[in-house]
Amino acid sequence: MYCHHHHPLAAVASAAAAAADRNPNPRNPFSPPKITPSLRLSALQSPDPFSISCSSTELPEDVVFRTHNAKSTALLRRLPKPELRDDEMMLMEAGLSKFGQRRYHRFPGSISVSDDQFDGIDGVDDRKVERAIEIRRAVAAEVLKQALRASKLSITYSENLVSRLPEFVDRVIVEAAFMKREPEFCHSTFNARVKACIQRSNVVPLVKWLKHNSLTYPQIGKLICKCPGSLECLRQMVEWLKSIHVKGESLGSVLIKAGPVLGRTTEELDDIVGYLEMHGVRRDWVGFVVGRCPQVLALTMEELDARTRFYMDMGMNERDFGTMVFDYPRSLGFFSLEEMNSKVNYLKEFGLGADDVGRLLAFKPQLMGCSIEERWKPLVKYLYYLGVRRDGMRRILTMKPMIFCVDLETTIVPKVIFLITKAGVAQKDIGKVIALEPSLLGCSIIDKLDVNVKYFLSLGVRQQLLGEMIADFPMLLKYNLDILRPKYRYLRRIMVRPLQDLIEFPRFFSYSLDGRIAPRHKILVENRINFKLRYMLAGSNEEFSRRVEAAVERHRRFESGIIDNDDADDDDSHVVESEAHPSSLEMDGFDESEEENLSEVSTNF
Repeated sequence: MYCHHHHPLAAVASAAAAAADRNPNPRNPFSPPKITPSLRLSALQSPDPFSISCSSTELPEDVVFRTHNAKSTALLRRLPKPELRDDEMMLMEAGLSKFGQRRYHRFPGSISVSDDQFDGIDGVDDRKVERAIEIRRAVAAEVLKQALRASKLSITYSENLVSRLPEFVDRVIVEAAFMKREPEFCHSTFNARVKACIQRSNVVPLVKWLKHNSLTYPQIGKLICKCPGSLECLRQMVEWLKSIHVKGESLGSVLIKAGPVLGRTTEELDDIVGYLEMHGVRRDWVGFVVGRCPQVLALTMEELDARTRFYMDMGMNERDFGTMVFDYPRSLGFFSLEEMNSKVNYLKEFGLGADDVGRLLAFKPQLMGCSIEERWKPLVKYLYYLGVRRDGMRRILTMKPMIFCVDLETTIVPKVIFLITKAGVAQKDIGKVIALEPSLLGCSIIDKLDVNVKYFLSLGVRQQLLGEMIADFPMLLKYNLDILRPKYRYLRRIMVRPLQDLIEFPRFFSYSLDGRIAPRHKILVENRINFKLRYMLAGSNEEFSRRVEAAVERHRRFESGIIDNDDADDDDSHVVESEAHPSSLEMDGFDESEEENLSEVSTNF
């Protein structure tokens, strides 16, 4: 038997009465009571489900609900009461604080406009300020994208362009903040002020106009961010560049590489163009010069005059200066005066005077673009190792200055290795070959050198003899096969000469077949005389005629028996002496400049 206070129904009634006190809806007696976490935890840990007190504030701790089975209930009774961690308490408090605040409608790109957020700006955390700035940047970028899309630009182009305009977006944010002081926008939202600021800047029409003038979106983004003030200066600068014939594909690179040219007036730029025209640069060349070297527009008039006088002092006239600037515009505006002076002084160390360097730079201004430490010193060291001395290097600079502009490892070394290993040039002669004909280092191995070497080897010339022929006449490897074949065919079939004559005199291929070889051979056949190739081809026509007359006279005297032994000995000694010194005959076949070059090389080696 249960007493009144321990009857199960009484306990349930007491619990229901206590729950009714917490019922948020007293009109509905069957609505469930509000169960707090502490109440649920105490109920789960209660030892007797029916020993419930009749307290009106909280249910007894021994109430067990049907949220657990027997095993889980027994486990909870053994475990101690869990305590909430500090971070969990902070999260719960943050969640409760959110429920206590009023929620506003949010949409992509919107920001909170409550005025009480920045009442105490000095006490606001820096992270909140940064977050607010990032939100406003996102809003301004989104408004700019929408403006670009409204002007019939693609979505991808608009997004890529806006991603390149961070400085312009920040400028829009600042201007939108200052616009709040204006009476017209004092009550406008931030989005409306940003939109008005973008419309004032005319950035959308400018973007479309620049895109029409062949500027890419990275270039447009950089130029808009570089504009110091109004974007109208960018349009004016592009118009001025088009007036001096700068091509459309070069407009963007010129404006980006020219430095602070956007801050200069068109009058200052016109003065630069006029100065260049006065010193030999034609008006129609200026666009090409500016397109290849935009740094010219960043020079002041004093700097431009100093660079011009630097070249004029080396003997250049206005015509040479103008062609030099046209051939290599970077020689004027890219390098500093100190670097230019150091390169000129280095070239003078090879025995060149100031006027010689001036003529050299006028002919090959690309020398100014070469580094002394990275390009010239390794090349000079390598040529010196091959046997080329100072005078030979001066000859290389005079005849083929491009050798000092090419890469050593990829261009020069492979040609030298080919000449030694495949063409048969001896190690002691390789320096002479390079000094005599430095243009060989600029020929292609596959298309030129290897083809000629294989041709001469196919004629029966041994590799060692071919190397001697090249050392005697390096131009042998530069002729086309269309020139070599007819001359060799005429030599063997018409003149009936042996291959040894060609090996002894490889310069045979340098003479014209119709202009010298065939006419002189015809004269020898008519007079029934025979000369070696060097005596037949070298010399002028007058000397050749005197030589033929002397040979005909000796032949006539020999046939008539007038010639005696002493005269024969004299004639033989004359022939032997001529053969021992053939250089005097060979020199007659060249012009004065080639004779000077040969004499110079003979002194070098």
